[in-house]
Amino acid sequence: MSNPDNPQPVTIAQIRSEAELFQALAIREVVFIEEQHVPEGIERDAEDARAYHVLAFQGGHAIGTGRLVMLPEPPPGEKGTWAKIGRMAVLKAHRKANVGGSLLAALEEEARSRGVQGIVLNSQLYALEFYKKKGYTPWGEVFDEAGIDHLEMRKKL
Repeated sequence: MSNPDNPQPVTIAQIRSEAELFQALAIREVVFIEEQHVPEGIERDAEDARAYHVLAFQGGHAIGTGRLVMLPEPPPGEKGTWAKIGRMAVLKAHRKANVGGSLLAALEEEARSRGVQGIVLNSQLYALEFYKKKGYTPWGEVFDEAGIDHLEMRKKL
C-alpha cells in the first residue's frame, strides 16, 4: 500500500519499546486531543498499560496507531473470548492511503492469534461505513463518548 503523495510503503509493527509507545501517544494526542478536542483525561487510560499496540510507519515516520485489549468477558449476548479494538488514529495527511485498514487488519490478525472469537469497537459515526466495509455490524444505540457520538460495532472472527 502506498500514498500517492508519498510512494514509500506503509508498514505495520507491534510497539516494542517505550519510545514507540510515546510515538503512538503523540499521534493520538494530535488526532483526538487537538483535532477532536477529547479531554486528555479521557483519551489516556489504564488500558494502555495492558493493550497490544501497533504503529503504522511510512518512510521511517510513525503515521498511525491502534490498540487491542482483551475483554474479561464477552459483550452482552455473545459467547467466547472477545477483544476490543480502540484508539485507532491516523495523521490527517495519510488518511486516504488505507492506513486505517492496514492497522485494523493487523489488530484483527493479533486477535485471531490469541483465539479471539469476536471483536467489539466504538466507532465515531463518521467512520461507520469504513468499519461496515471491514465486516463490522452496528450494535445498540448511539452514545456520547468524550462529546462525540459513537456506535458500538461487533465482528465475529
